[in-house]
Amino acid sequence: MLVLITYDVSTMSCAGERRLRKVAKVCQKYGQRVQNSVFECVIDSTQFTMLKIELCEIIDENEDSLRFYRLGNNYKSKVEHIGIKESLDLEDPLIF
Repeated sequence: MLVLITYDVSTMSCAGERRLRKVAKVCQKYGQRVQNSVFECVIDSTQFTMLKIELCEIIDENEDSLRFYRLGNNYKSKVEHIGIKESLDLEDPLIF
């Protein structure tokens, strides 16, 4: 399934800046960044549960926010891109 993750981490302190970096690092393990605080992840339900647990252990619920949008397995008909920075096909192997 495709999961879109958005986050807003308060960076008013050094601890907040560390949380921001940690959140981004965890998200990069599961998917690709499409905007500064937005990631697309093609994952199964077990990976989704693990991702949520990891992120919830990092954020401060009194200062930060996370949003998860589950677009399901038929996401290709639900995602439309306009403009530069065309995204990669999430199901293709990544070769650098």
